[in-house]
Amino acid sequence: MESQGGNLKPAAAISQRADWREAMAEVRSQIGPLHDDDPKVDLAFLFASSAFEDHFQQLADEVIQLTKATHLVGCSGQGIIGPAREIEGEPALSLLILSLPRASLQTIHLQQDDVRAATGPDWWRQRMAVAADEVNAWLLFADPFSIDVETLLQGISDAYPAIPVVGGLASGNYGARRTHVFADGAAIDHGAVALCLSGAYTIRTVVSQGCSPIGQTWTITGASKNIIQTIAGRPAYDVLRDTISELPKEMLQRVQHNLFVGIAMDEYQDSFGQGDFLVRNLIGADPENGSLAVGARLQPGQTLQFQFRDPQAADEELTALLDRTRVELGGRKPIAAVLCACNGRGSGLFGQPNHDVQAIDDRLGPLPTTGFFCNGEIGPVGKRNFLHGYTASIALVVPAEVREI
Repeated sequence: MESQGGNLKPAAAISQRADWREAMAEVRSQIGPLHDDDPKVDLAFLFASSAFEDHFQQLADEVIQLTKATHLVGCSGQGIIGPAREIEGEPALSLLILSLPRASLQTIHLQQDDVRAATGPDWWRQRMAVAADEVNAWLLFADPFSIDVETLLQGISDAYPAIPVVGGLASGNYGARRTHVFADGAAIDHGAVALCLSGAYTIRTVVSQGCSPIGQTWTITGASKNIIQTIAGRPAYDVLRDTISELPKEMLQRVQHNLFVGIAMDEYQDSFGQGDFLVRNLIGADPENGSLAVGARLQPGQTLQFQFRDPQAADEELTALLDRTRVELGGRKPIAAVLCACNGRGSGLFGQPNHDVQAIDDRLGPLPTTGFFCNGEIGPVGKRNFLHGYTASIALVVPAEVREI
């Protein structure tokens, strides 16, 4: 549905109240009064901790009643993110409301039956009821226990090539193996909710995988499935060993037990930096046959660079990517942010709360922000969408660039 109205200032709120009614009242107070003559709320994001699970439907009803939002999306989270705050492992509720004049929005609830029935890109475009050239971006929130998210993501990406998909896998009480997504007025304990954004607004993504590169870039010369046999004609293990041995002494402790492999997404770049690599786990090494096992399928000819992850590397990468984004956006200022952060980030990684949301505010804001801590994060690297771990996947809502006709 296309919004034709004027502009309503974006607003975000977060509450840490343990009672859902009190949390909703505090969020309502922070959002401020909404009047009948205000432009309509086109889109609301709702993220709520599993402590409120028994009242998710009532929460969704309350948000619709309060905001009269045309579309409502979101999910449950182990931790909840709001303006300047990240609340981990405690009851919390976050809400973001947006008026998006001249934007087109569409919400679709998807199930595992859709994934099973899909026969290719044409099938997905028919299911989503939107043509490939009509989409600026997708937001996707999914229950990881009831739907094959990687296959779903691949299907959407094939149907809408080079269109960013950003979001995350819902989290909560892991022992119960049940999460929820919010799809307009419904709280649903299975499947995924996809939001199509078109028209005058789009999503600019920042995908920070928390790593810094070490050594130089290399070309894979021998690989089968997820096993790298040779790099630059040498045993892959030997290349890794030599890369580590050449590091300064002060780096060795940071790198130890924190090694990953970065796979370049564009083989034709003259140089590579942070944000240019898909980071995957280094899951094994065999000194005898010289091979490395990686958490991805690889093939000869691909470019790789070894990476390491620690709090300092994660901080430096996120800061650099946000600074780059600010420069590249120029005058197109973000109006809001949705932050999907891995459960493995937050205070567990950085030793203090609020790191990622504070970085967004420091570099781009302050911005009305909402989000949650995920079981897996969704976002593009290069022009392809992936499911990540230990990542901060950020959706910045920005005015779309005017297309010349």
